[in-house]
Amino acid sequence: MKREVPPCPEALHTGESLSAMNSLSPTRTVIAGLLCLVGSLAILLAPALWNGFALVFFDTGGYVGRVLDMTLAPGRSLFYGLFLWATSLGWQSFWGPVLLQSLATLWVLHLVFRCHDLPAGPLAIAAFCLGLGALTGISWYTSQLMPDILVPLVVLAFWLLGFRWELLSGGERMGLAAVALLGILAHMSCMALALGLVAVTLVARFIVPRSGWTLSVCCSAPTAVLVASLLLMPLLHLGLVGKAVYTPGGPVFLFGRLVQDGIAQRWLAEHCPAPGIKLCGLQDRIPKTADDFLWSDISPFQDLGAWSGAADAELGYLVRASVKAYPAAVVWTSLRATLEQMAKVATGDGLDEFQAAARGVFTVLLPRTSDAFNAARQQQRQITQPLFDALNKVHIPVAYLSVLGLLVALGWGLRTGQHDLAGLALFVVLALLGNAFICGALSNPHDRYQSRLIWLASLVVGMAMMRWWQRWSGWPTMGR
Repeated sequence: MKREVPPCPEALHTGESLSAMNSLSPTRTVIAGLLCLVGSLAILLAPALWNGFALVFFDTGGYVGRVLDMTLAPGRSLFYGLFLWATSLGWQSFWGPVLLQSLATLWVLHLVFRCHDLPAGPLAIAAFCLGLGALTGISWYTSQLMPDILVPLVVLAFWLLGFRWELLSGGERMGLAAVALLGILAHMSCMALALGLVAVTLVARFIVPRSGWTLSVCCSAPTAVLVASLLLMPLLHLGLVGKAVYTPGGPVFLFGRLVQDGIAQRWLAEHCPAPGIKLCGLQDRIPKTADDFLWSDISPFQDLGAWSGAADAELGYLVRASVKAYPAAVVWTSLRATLEQMAKVATGDGLDEFQAAARGVFTVLLPRTSDAFNAARQQQRQITQPLFDALNKVHIPVAYLSVLGLLVALGWGLRTGQHDLAGLALFVVLALLGNAFICGALSNPHDRYQSRLIWLASLVVGMAMMRWWQRWSGWPTMGR
């Protein structure tokens, strides 16, 4: 007998969230939907539209350079570079990547709302985009030539694949898997986060049936995406550049964090001279911060070969030796860095600064877009820190309140039997904590790392408020 799947509220998809749209003719409904879609895209692309060009970060030129050179470099995914190349139509126009990133964001949001019995039509999505665009930094990431916006999309994709599987069509499942796979391949921190999210899903598979939660769990889909990424990355690297490796750079960033906490200097002071350790002779030049060690022209890291890979073996050894010698200090500083990263949620980290490396790539190596790139407000130094200071008077308090709101949504969802909403809130909390550990403890805290997905907290709080309104007003929802 054919199984009947409860119909998703299609009326909501076409705008039931406002009764005015119900009275429109089919043609006008389509036009209204298209206008809402254009409005949503305009919100997510607002910084780029104002800038006159997609936003760039220090690392953007490195992603482009991977494709131009067909080489690997620490922390710069060849796969995101290929995404930029393909969506810009071979470096013809960089509006393609940010447009596709924005469309992917809108589509995933639509699926999240629909699979949680919330209005998911163009008008509802536009309203949520307006709120998120005004209160969070989401549009500064959808408008940027960086894989940062893919991180929150991976979180939402893994939630849908793992916990709302039965409400998705076959095409939607494949699309979410593709978005998640791109995100994981685009940055190693995303791969680490995906590993944690799969672990959460596996644990939930055993706990949920015993807890009485009315929530189904599908472990196979997110696990398959993760395994595919673990296999594909080295295999594709082998085919493209002749090396079956993952994107390099992990030990270098971790050593930078040990420098920032003084642990690396302590080991060198207590163990030097040591055979094969070149840093022993450069101790007096080691700076106090990770950024200065990794990026300064006068850092001893340059003497070791910098990002050529020549320093990887020595720094990897020093990381292992430091952890073995001072385990308590490493654990304590890791916890402190994680908490610090949780609190660093400001919008605009590094976007106001002169992007010398990216500017060189776009000006010299991409002549087709160099004029538009150099004419943009960002390259004209018109994107300034005072701009972000003003935005962060709203974005930072909203971020902190949203994290608290997540806990409220979790408790309310459990108390009222809204297990799907409670589960999503808990999933996002764990994702935020996992991201803070990966980026704060395994690298070093920066506002960009947490602000790129803190808007997920605001999203879930908004969903909880809408769900509360549905229950209070008697708004129809499909059975859960």
